[in-house]
Order: sequence, then structure tokens, then C-alpha cells
Amino acid sequence: MMKKIVTNVRLWVLVVFLILSLIAINPSLDASGVAIRQVDKNSSAAVAGIQSPDPTGTPVSRERVVEVNGIPIESVAQYYDATEGHGANESIVVTTNKNTYVLTTQAITSFDNETNETTVLGIEPLGLSVYEAPKSNIKLGLDLSGGTRVVLQPEERIAKTDLELVIENIKQRLNVYGLSDIIVRSAKDLSGDDFIIVEIAGVEKEEVQKLLASQGKFEAHVGNTTVFRGGNDITYVCRSAECSGIDRNAGCGQTAGGYACRFSFEIQLSPDAAQRQADATQNLQIVDDGSGAYLSEPLDLYLDDELVDTLQIAADLKGRAVTSILISGSGFGVSQRAAVEDAIKGMRQLQTVMITGSLPVKLQIVKSDGISPVLGSEFVKNAVLLGALSILAVAMTLVIRYRKLVLSIPTIIAMLSEVTIILGFAATVGWNMDLAAIAAIIIAIGSGVDDQILIIDETIGKRARSGKSWREKVKAAFFVIFAAYFTLAAAMLPLFFAGAGLLRGFALTTLVGVTAGVLITRPAFAQLIEILLKKE
Repeated sequence: MMKKIVTNVRLWVLVVFLILSLIAINPSLDASGVAIRQVDKNSSAAVAGIQSPDPTGTPVSRERVVEVNGIPIESVAQYYDATEGHGANESIVVTTNKNTYVLTTQAITSFDNETNETTVLGIEPLGLSVYEAPKSNIKLGLDLSGGTRVVLQPEERIAKTDLELVIENIKQRLNVYGLSDIIVRSAKDLSGDDFIIVEIAGVEKEEVQKLLASQGKFEAHVGNTTVFRGGNDITYVCRSAECSGIDRNAGCGQTAGGYACRFSFEIQLSPDAAQRQADATQNLQIVDDGSGAYLSEPLDLYLDDELVDTLQIAADLKGRAVTSILISGSGFGVSQRAAVEDAIKGMRQLQTVMITGSLPVKLQIVKSDGISPVLGSEFVKNAVLLGALSILAVAMTLVIRYRKLVLSIPTIIAMLSEVTIILGFAATVGWNMDLAAIAAIIIAIGSGVDDQILIIDETIGKRARSGKSWREKVKAAFFVIFAAYFTLAAAMLPLFFAGAGLLRGFALTTLVGVTAGVLITRPAFAQLIEILLKKE
């Protein structure tokens, strides 16, 4: 018997695919520390030299934080406990599995014009987002890892080239904004309408909804003249602490509803844009209100045709082609710290739009989902537990039905093999495993169980015909198996386009699972049944 097992070609095909799948999955159960998900631009972590991971890289290859100030880190909670509670200008030594970095904490300050005092509101975050270290190369979708999914639709039909331009612009916006672990792809529904699906791991949806939905058309007007726009007219936008942040002169102050803080940052205009501004101010009057001399028309800043701020133009800029401009705006909150955070968030959005320019078409949010990382981890645990119980229940049911304990061996081997091959395929192509994919795995396993029962019935069960050879019995079973396979494949193909492409993962995983089953695991199952039970 052992000789037949070792020399059987179909069993060796199964073994080869299992080995390749395990290599692709690369299980690393002893991975220590927490993995780096994202490094904010211009943060302490970025200044220290830590880089955001390559989103196309494998999960287990990501840099992991293993120690903070000599304290071993084994969970996300331990990491934040070790990095919080520090004062300004303190050094934090972060050791990863690749390098050691020294991060310096930075204070969040606010200047009060009334008292001429600078207040320390808190400490800037280190700018390092982490998550539990991956144990394999299987990428978990947002349903299982947590994050935000936004489905966008152009307000009008656009050409394929324009859609590709929109996608590239969205990717650039998110990268400039400081987000990583991003998937941006196009999709169509059954009616042919275009959609853009954006998935961002570890980010709350409120943080990115406005950035994604806005066309991002930034314009600066002097009177009725547009003097510069975001994109090509702006050659440089400062985002470092030296020339951007809370305005040291204006600072923060109390309002009727709470607090207001003003931000400012420097930009550089192209020579053509600077000349347009000079021409627009050449004939303006100079007005002196006692606090300073300004031109009679201000510089109005518009974002998506809405006025976001009005800046007075100093009298000495009249008719001058100045390339360096100071942009400012305000943030509001019920507390001073909330106002500072709102101002910084608004500044980052305005900077992003100025750098990337406007989209060629307006987008509307069709659907937006936010999933908690804690909820996602519970899904994973429950899915693994229920999967194991289901496999065990199926094996025991077959044993009880056919009164042969040996049937449990090929049954369990076949079901575990199908799951392994599906996960290996997902790890190889970088496909995200989400709840839809798990549902597809269940369907593939269920289809496999049906086929296994059919093979058993045709060979040793009540359907078995004594006048046929074993090969003929197996051939009859596989005739039905392939007919069911092609029917299922035909049913899955429309799902690639249904629901704006959100069911594509379900369709692909189902097809991969049943294809691997029909071509690899079920022929091997039939061979094991023959070797173990043919003599009976």
C-alpha cells in the first residue's frame, strides 16, 4: 500500500502544489514585535529615517519594531505604552528587526496674542503607525484587518484614459497626505458604469472621505482674476516644521463656540503665475486702516469653488512678480487642542490639493465602510475555529455514513489541501483575503465534499455497479463533477462585475478553489480511496 501511495503521480502532483503553497504562505509563527504600517511625512519617525513599507511587498518582509528604549515589544498596546507619556525634546530609541533609530519628541505649541504667551498643548505623535506582526504572507482584507473602503463614482461618464488619470491622481493624493497600505482600482457594474474602489488599511473613514470625494480644484483670485491654481502653477509647497504649522503670529484664541487656531505655510509660484499676480495687483489702490497698508483687493482662496480663506496683500507687493507666498487658514474646536488638530488636518488637505492639482472630473461617494481592527481579528479567530470544526464534522459524518474509519483520512487531506492551495494562490498574487473570500473558501470546500461523496458512492457506495471496473466508476463520477464545475464557473463570471466589483474576490476565490479541487485534490482523493479501499 505504501509503495502505491509513494509512486502515484496524482498524489505527487498534490504534494508539489502543497509545498509550493506553503512556500508562498511562508508561515512565521515566531515573528516578534509589531509591524510598521505607515510613517507620517515630516514626523519624528520620518526625520529619524524610518520609511513607510512598500505596499507591494510581502507582509512578513515588513520592518518590525522589537524594542523601544530597551523594552521588548510584543503587542500594539505595549508599543503605545512605551512611546507615550514623554516630554518635549526627549529621545526615544526604537529598535527594529532591521535597524536602530533615535526619535526626538516635538511639542505642540500655541501662541496667544492677548497674553503674548506660548502654551505647550501636548506632544506631537511620533508618526509611526503599527499593527500586529503578520504571521504569514497572506494579506488580510479590510474586513479582517480593519480600515476604510470607499467606493467612488464619477458624476459623468469619462474615457478610460481619464479614469486612469483620476486613479493615479488619487494615489498621489493619498501618498502626499501620508497614507500607505493603499489599494486604488477601477471597477464596473453590470450596467457598464465606472467606479473607483479605494481601500486603506488602519485608517478611519472620516479622515479620508472629504479628501477623496472633493475634486480638489484650488484657485487663488484677486478680484475676478484667477492668478494661480493648484498643480502646475505651484512649484513647491512647504510641509516641514520650519515653514508650516500653527501660525506663530496669529496662534490660537477663544471664540464664541470654543477655540480657533490659524495655520500657515509657504508656497513657491511658477514665474508665469507670479507675473499673473503682479498684473492683477498693478492697478489696485493702497488702503491704510491704521494697522498696516494693504491693497484694495484681497487674495481669495477657493477650494472646489468654495471660499476657504481671504488674505490681505501687503502694499509693497503691488505690481511685483513675487514667487514666495504665505498661505494661511483656520481650524476650530471645542478645546484648544481640538482646534489645533483641526487646523493641522485642514492644512494637510490644502497642501495635498496644491501639490496634486484637481481631478478631471467630480466624484461622489457611493459607499463607505469603516471596519475596526479589533472586530477584524475576532473574525479571523472565529473563521479558523469554525473551519476546523466543519472539517472535523464532515469527516465524522462520512465515517458514520459509510462505517469506514479510514475514510476520514483522505477526506481531511482533501479539504485541508484545498484550503492550503487557495491561500497559497492568494499569497502568490497578493490577493486580499476578506469575508467574501472566506465565504468562497467555504463554498469550494462544500463543493469538494459533494464531489467526495459522489466519488465514494460511485466506487463503494450504493451507486456502485459491480459490472464496472474501478476506473469506469471513477470516470462516471468525474463526468458529473466536471459538469457541475463548468456550471459553477459560468455562474461566477458575472460576479466579477456585480456590485461595482466588490464581489470580485468572492468570484475569484471560488473559481480558484473549485479549479484546484477538480484538477488536483479530487483526483488525488479518488486515488487514495482506490488504494485504501479497492481490495474491500
